[in-house]
Amino acid sequence: MECMVKDVNVYCEVHGEGTPILMIHGWGPDHRLMTGCMEPVFETLDTRWKRIYFDLPGMGNTEGKPWIKGSDQMLEVVLGFIDAIIPGERFVLAGQSYGGYLARAVLHKRREMIDGLLLICPAMAPGFQTDNGGSFAVLERDQGLIDSLSGEERGFFLAEGICAIQNKGVWERYRTDVLPGLQSIDQAFIDNSIAKNPLCSFDVDDTPEPYTKPTLMLAGRQDTLVGYRELVQLLDMYPRASIMVLDRAAHSLQMEQDVLFTAAVGEWLSRVSSEIG
Repeated sequence: MECMVKDVNVYCEVHGEGTPILMIHGWGPDHRLMTGCMEPVFETLDTRWKRIYFDLPGMGNTEGKPWIKGSDQMLEVVLGFIDAIIPGERFVLAGQSYGGYLARAVLHKRREMIDGLLLICPAMAPGFQTDNGGSFAVLERDQGLIDSLSGEERGFFLAEGICAIQNKGVWERYRTDVLPGLQSIDQAFIDNSIAKNPLCSFDVDDTPEPYTKPTLMLAGRQDTLVGYRELVQLLDMYPRASIMVLDRAAHSLQMEQDVLFTAAVGEWLSRVSSEIG
């Protein structure tokens, strides 16, 4: 389905009924990254959730527009989408990588409406390389699998910081959940929008008071794209946060450590459910 925000036709998929939970994917992939990692979690739960997946402008099936010049306008689209798809409703929020940055920006603007926050390998300062921990190493590789991939597939899958575990199981998830978005991205739009202005005009982490709803932060120890050290430094602002920095995981943590991911996210959703009734 599509949801109009100004002149942007935002592509979205809604699964189930119940408490709304909004999923924001990262920079490059599309909604399939979030459906791929989150839908298996909901299969393990007996609570009712309305799962809302959508494509950011320039990614997946949502067209970018010239007026979107950076993250301020990306945030404007996200907030407009929320107002259109769940007007006036309280909701739960999940974001991966750049989506984790946008999720914190949404929290900055709508904190009183948000009953829980999930950050998956969140970017702290998207577009900027900082010494934020993370030391990339390939800890498992199926060389026969690697040899069978095309040059383009190897270029995406073997990029530094993406996958510390390079085996068949991770590749099959990556090929389904991530690669289609990367192959369809409107790179010209991205280069002229968030690539030029990746940060919002305000500090998304400069909040007047701590966020006291159930929170989960997940990071990969081998993730050199976003790291984990600055995430730890945010904990004072999230007194209800659990944080996990997982070994044998880079920027594809949800695939590389899928069992721990499902268990941790399921526990977080249980905490959220217990408080919203």
